[in-house]
This record gives sequence, C-alpha cells and structure tokens, in this order.
Amino acid sequence: MDRMIYVSMTGAKHTLGQQAAMSHNLANANTTGYRAETSVLRAVPILGNTLATRAFVVDSSAGADFRPGTEQHTGRELDVAIQGPGWIAVQLEDGSEAYTRNGSLHISSSGILQTRNGLNIQGDGGPISIPPNTVVTMGRDGTVSTVPAGAGANEPSISSTIGRIKLVNPPEAQLTRGLDGLFRLVGGGESEADVEVTLSSGALEGSNVNVVEALVDMISLSRQFEMHMKMLKNAEGNAQRASVLLSVNG
Repeated sequence: MDRMIYVSMTGAKHTLGQQAAMSHNLANANTTGYRAETSVLRAVPILGNTLATRAFVVDSSAGADFRPGTEQHTGRELDVAIQGPGWIAVQLEDGSEAYTRNGSLHISSSGILQTRNGLNIQGDGGPISIPPNTVVTMGRDGTVSTVPAGAGANEPSISSTIGRIKLVNPPEAQLTRGLDGLFRLVGGGESEADVEVTLSSGALEGSNVNVVEALVDMISLSRQFEMHMKMLKNAEGNAQRASVLLSVNG
C-alpha cells in the first residue's frame, strides 16, 4: 500500500514537471538555436528499516536534446550557424563563460560584437571590437574581418582581420543548461577552442523542437498523470475497505 501511494504521489508530481518542460519546448519551437529539454523518471527505494515498502519517483536524467535544428538562410552578414556539433562562446556579466547555438549577432553602440541579448561574443583575446564605418564578414573558422564601408568586400588589400569567434565543442555529458537557456560546463570553467568547429555565414539554426512529437508527449503525460491519480484513489479505497474489515473483526 505504501509503495503504491508514494510511487503515485511522486510520479504525479514529476509528471507535472515533465509537462512544464514540454510546454517550455513548445513555447521555444521558433527560438533560434534552442535545444529541447528532456527528462526520464525512475523509482528509487527509501533506505531505512521502517520504510522498506516505500519508494519515490525522481527525475533521473533531466538534460537536453542535442540534435541539430534546421538551418535557415537569412543572407544577413551577422547571422551565423554552426555546422555540425559545436558552440559559440559568450561572456556573461560576471565574466564567466557560457555557450549558445544562437548565431543572431549584432554590434552594440560601443562597437562590441554581441548576441541579441547583449552578451559579448568571446574572441581569441576577449570581446571582439568592430571598428566604426566598416562592413563585417565572418569566415568558416569564425574569423571576423572588416572592410571600409563602401569598399568592395572582395578586395584583400583593404580587408582587415580583427579577431576570431571562440568556437568550442566540449562533450555533451559535460554541459548543463542554465535558467537563462545558455549552457555551461558542469562544475564551471572554460572549454578550449576547437578548430574543427565551422560556421556558415548568412544563416541561422532553428530550434530542434519537433512540434508534433511535443504535442503527442503532452497528451501522453496527461494520461500518465490521470493514471497516477487513479492509483491514489484505488489506494484510498483499499485503505477504507481494510479499515472496515478490521473494525468488523475487532
């Protein structure tokens, strides 16, 4: 009886958490570079001589779906999409490093290359400063070059390399998602740059959320929650009938 109650109770709680994660995925179906949230439940026994029949359900593998999203051509020079695995390194307000697949960049009023959310893009030697009155181009290896505005972008004599975007590719198991949607190394720290990671200029990577699959998962989770509630009602009914039998026998 205890096992049924505790598994159903905690299972219902975490099923609601999974539904919230699916809702968050659906809300970000059009977010550039978004990685879908994933989670799996499992039952864990409670240690202790008096609690041998009880078990809790825990969310054992909350993480992310790292499959790539669909690449969308934009033609905008400050839009970049990573080809295959890899991440763009950004500098947080506290100076630490985080990683994103959202390559929709812009130049701040102070001339710093940033994400749309105002985070500085990490370069080889820190943030990348863009000279005024220049046109920016991005190389496949993350190289950022400029030419004076009005000049031909294909004239090598006036093209100037001003930095390189830090591209990294740490093992997926070492990454954790923050509340801001950015990924970080488990335990903190910074990943080494990976020369194998390449960019595609004039394109963005879309979200990897499959809307149809997410809707099906939402329906399945709703049915799981109903099942947990039915089990709790069955446990309540069994307890009431047991009480009646014990009172009669007594």
